[in-house]
Amino acid sequence: MIWVKSRKILALLLLIALGMAALAQGHDPGLSAVEARFEGEHLAVALTLARSDLEALVPLDTDRDGKISAEEMTRARPALDRLARRAFEVQTDGAWPALKGIKLWLDEGQSFHFSLSYSRPAGSLLRVRSILLADLPFGHRQYFSLLDPRKRIVSERILSAQDNRFDIDLTQIHGPGAESFTARQFILLGIEHILTGYDHLAFLLALLLAGGALVSAAKIISSFTLAHSITLALATLDVAHVPSRLVEPLIAASILYVGLENIFRGDLKRRWLLTFAFGLIHGFGFATALREMGIGSSGGGVVIPLLSFNLGVELGQIAIAATVLPLIWKLRERPSFAARFAPACSVLVALAGGYWLVTRLF
Repeated sequence: MIWVKSRKILALLLLIALGMAALAQGHDPGLSAVEARFEGEHLAVALTLARSDLEALVPLDTDRDGKISAEEMTRARPALDRLARRAFEVQTDGAWPALKGIKLWLDEGQSFHFSLSYSRPAGSLLRVRSILLADLPFGHRQYFSLLDPRKRIVSERILSAQDNRFDIDLTQIHGPGAESFTARQFILLGIEHILTGYDHLAFLLALLLAGGALVSAAKIISSFTLAHSITLALATLDVAHVPSRLVEPLIAASILYVGLENIFRGDLKRRWLLTFAFGLIHGFGFATALREMGIGSSGGGVVIPLLSFNLGVELGQIAIAATVLPLIWKLRERPSFAARFAPACSVLVALAGGYWLVTRLF
């Protein structure tokens, strides 16, 4: 009976490891940001969308040289204008404000910005529906915020294709409950980010495979948590910034290294120090999610999203460790675990890290 149970546990952990290697994408489904604010007689709506998400909808880099030239932008402009015009439905008390103008540009961070200007709606209930979410990858999230004339966030929430409407009572935009709702949304987003961030999961699995006893595993997890919390905060607050084109390959390299270290090194007593160093890199990766949503660039509303998102990441990480570690400890009672299964899982993790490294570099 014990042998059968152990085989089942082995099969479960092997499936987890295979999943890490098979999911070559290594990312969550995507995030974007929308800011709405009143400017004189107009309602300005700004959409920020990652280039990779936009290219799934509109062909941009037609010559596949990795860059978008002025000529390519000119050719794509009609399609981009059509996309912008149908991106949102804006209503106030049943009336449809006229769309007055569209501006768009690509920044140095490879994010597209759409600026839409509507006639200022006259009414008490503003309703904005994000139609574009239905065309983006399944699971894409959109951070929507309403700003006052001083660019302070007065109302915000996270939208999805299944929940794409934002209703705002313009007479009570400072009402209670907005902050707690936002905190709850960002906690859930943090949990989702770690559970769908397959590269981070692969790194965590590799750490846990060689995590040792409870004290050793706790040191490793704590060092990873502390490190990525530091750089997540620094990057979100715009104190430190490392380009995504460097962060993503470094994350992949950390996965490859830890997988290989599990295989070829027997003494991992100081693994927590290496974990801390790699955790700093992963923190910049976590920060990408908040930066894509415009957190930290709107002049307000930074602390609650940052703390809530980080808490969600930690809760997800704790849930994973609480599930996987008891299985690993149970399997360590069998000689075959150290001899065959743990190295096999580490090989799969290393292969996944190597694949991600190559695809992110080239």
